[in-house]
Amino acid sequence: MTIAAEEFESIAHSEESTSETSQELSYLRTLLYAGTVGVAGGIVATLYYFVLENLLEFVWETGRETALGWFPAWLPHWHYTWMVATIGGLGVGLCLYFLGLPGEMAIVIDRVHDAGRLDPKQTPGMIATSLVSITAGGSLGPEAPLVQINGSLGSWLAEKLNLSIKSMRTMTFCGMGAALAAFFGDPIGGPLFALEIPHRRGLEYYEAVIPAMVAGICSFGIFRMGTGLAVGGIYNFGRFGDLPSLTWLNLLEGIALGVAGALAGILFIGIFRVMKWMIQKIEHRHILLALLGGLGIGWIAVLYPQTLFFSEQQIETRLLAESASFTVIMLLGICLAKMLAICLTIHGGFRGGFIFPLFFTGASLGLAIAFGIPAIHPTIAVLCCMAAINVAITKTPISTTIILTVLSDTTILPVIAIASFTSFLLTSNIGLLKTQRARATQTISGLDVTPSPDHPKTKQEVEPATA
Repeated sequence: MTIAAEEFESIAHSEESTSETSQELSYLRTLLYAGTVGVAGGIVATLYYFVLENLLEFVWETGRETALGWFPAWLPHWHYTWMVATIGGLGVGLCLYFLGLPGEMAIVIDRVHDAGRLDPKQTPGMIATSLVSITAGGSLGPEAPLVQINGSLGSWLAEKLNLSIKSMRTMTFCGMGAALAAFFGDPIGGPLFALEIPHRRGLEYYEAVIPAMVAGICSFGIFRMGTGLAVGGIYNFGRFGDLPSLTWLNLLEGIALGVAGALAGILFIGIFRVMKWMIQKIEHRHILLALLGGLGIGWIAVLYPQTLFFSEQQIETRLLAESASFTVIMLLGICLAKMLAICLTIHGGFRGGFIFPLFFTGASLGLAIAFGIPAIHPTIAVLCCMAAINVAITKTPISTTIILTVLSDTTILPVIAIASFTSFLLTSNIGLLKTQRARATQTISGLDVTPSPDHPKTKQEVEPATA
């Protein structure tokens, strides 16, 4: 239900009582602490990466070879996929039952707006649940867990320094930006994404932009050195031939592809809403839901192997590299199957982020369009659709454009930007993260006592809503 004005007055009164002892940081100290959070965030992201990679290798390579040796001759090897996904779903349910429900992205957004901080107490549950979720093959990635972990690290530092709510929120954004800079491999786009996603209509916490980027640069450097991963693009679009010089026709293509991606995003939200309605009678039975989610993810992956995992690597290895073997109908089927897999993963209670899974759906849609309309260059079609569908869900047109330009090592930023903002404008009144809203008006206490008119009806929901 809507937050009452009395609750805001209580929060504001509490802030006033501590305002005399809390401190605002100078600009130089803000940047110093931002760098500290970034270094720590890079170390955390590196450790998480190695743990996750070892788990994936153990389950899907070493474990697979061992398990298949036990299979009877009459049992096809593809059964291993749905069995592991189902067992992983059970593991997710048990984590939720014993460790509690760690906050998903909508709750993270809500807490950044209201309290300016993330709760470190939820970090252990998020780490365990997300590692099981991703290892099981769910269509969610590490960005949301890393945002929770590193964001709460920034909040913890701010609490130890007894900072004001405004400075605490900046440190929290530094942690979130550090996480996304490491994960996306982009020290500028990652922090901008962290600052854009709390809102539906543009970045508003402008005071945190530079500190978050400082944290992102430090985290990015530590993560790349620690993991040995290459700096730069990770997708090879050269297989589609050299890009022609851009003309005004390409700008029109960006608009058309932005519309296509926006419609795909609306379809995804519709599937999400229908699935939520279907499970409403058992939505509090977390073990059962996670078990069913794992089973569904596994069987979708049996039919469409490209949909397994969170798709950062699968965009290259299972989609772009194999694109010559796909038909338009097959690509559209993969796109729809991935949407279903993402929704099953989320509604099953799995924990993780859906950015790369959304990129995957956009890439498959873009390839289908390019194959159906050969006049559109596949690189333009793929990147524009990747951007447009992600923006339709996350409302992050600036950072999405920058991130995809970096990941693709291309020079078509103007066209990607047009597709991103076309989708942004078309879907501005449609959202998945219900807690996205305008920032509160700042007062002496750091929080407006007047509820925002677009404050979410509930702080625990992630579902489609109009603004």
